[in-house]
Amino acid sequence: MIFKEILIRYGELSTKGRNKNDFIRRLRENIRYSFTDIWPLKIRAERDRMFIEIENDEKYEVLMQRLPEVFGIQSFSPVAACEKDIDAMKQLAIDIMAQYGDEPLTFKVEVRRTDKHFPYDTYMIQRELGGAVLTNHQNISVQVKKPDVELRVEVRYDAIYMMGQIIPGAAGMPVGSNGKSLLMLSGGIDSPVAGYLMMKRGVRVEAIHFYSPPYTSEHSLQKVKDLTNELTKFGAKIRLHVIPFTEIQVLIKDRVPENMTMTVTRRMMLRIADKVREEVGALAIVTGESLGQVASQTLESLTAINAVTATPILRPLIAMDKLDIIQIAERINTYETSVQPYEDCCTIFTPARPKTRPKAEKVAYFESFTEFDELIERAVKNREMHMLPEKKAIVDKFADLL
Repeated sequence: MIFKEILIRYGELSTKGRNKNDFIRRLRENIRYSFTDIWPLKIRAERDRMFIEIENDEKYEVLMQRLPEVFGIQSFSPVAACEKDIDAMKQLAIDIMAQYGDEPLTFKVEVRRTDKHFPYDTYMIQRELGGAVLTNHQNISVQVKKPDVELRVEVRYDAIYMMGQIIPGAAGMPVGSNGKSLLMLSGGIDSPVAGYLMMKRGVRVEAIHFYSPPYTSEHSLQKVKDLTNELTKFGAKIRLHVIPFTEIQVLIKDRVPENMTMTVTRRMMLRIADKVREEVGALAIVTGESLGQVASQTLESLTAINAVTATPILRPLIAMDKLDIIQIAERINTYETSVQPYEDCCTIFTPARPKTRPKAEKVAYFESFTEFDELIERAVKNREMHMLPEKKAIVDKFADLL
């Protein structure tokens, strides 16, 4: 293996001024979390970029596969190194370009000289390395503007470093750098995408799910756990709060006019979520609502539902089309899980003709005939909590090291 380390570029983190070191520290911690199975990793963070040392082929393959999923990374490159000798530099350039096979391609050499005392200047390095590559690879030609490969050469004080690939990262901000929110996670397509987009902006999420046995099955709950697990691959573990919701949901069905049940159900969910949010120290609630997609997501419905809390409700999908949401779900690998045919509590008692323009005061009037406060407190108190991925999975990763 010719590569010695992986160079990580921060992208948006570069604009963070005095807080930049905090963001870099969070990114380093998230990378360590994401690669517990190949621990230990030697990570060196600098102000403008980060380096991960490559110790063997196995670690290299895992890093190359998963780094594109870690938020806060704009791009990264595998880096090779050699001594500060022009013949060694030529051979390394030849070896790096050999990685691209025999298909015709274009390239150019870009040089960055940190060590200004190195006897070869930028033009001489470009000429020597370019000539060596062209002589040894008949399928390669030079192109200065927009080449297929930009062979980057860095002349540092300790050695020569070269890279040929620039691989796009997930961009965004490191998870945990912008506070914590509570994600209302159903088993559908939208809410996992909403969680993903908030995590991309640096928000650490905990998730809450409303579970109504026997109307919803263990399969539906497992589906939500699987979706939560998928979200953890973006750089942070997630605690899932499972709320027993059957008692409240049946009571709503029995005592509230049918066309109002969806609005009242969502209001009770939001009241419960707000209490859990306060307990866990989250600053906002995240939902997967998209304006006008269903009856509970009209502007009038959202206004009536919001009336039960003053907590900020973050809706990253609010103006997105369903097809756009599906495309993101497919890209982040949650779509196939979301479309499994197991109903969640939002669909089991859906009225035939739900109210699309409910008035908050009228909804509150129908709620007033039932004492929901005690039921809400009991649901919060009796919730189950699951930390994902489970500790056993993490322990097993370290078993071979003990």
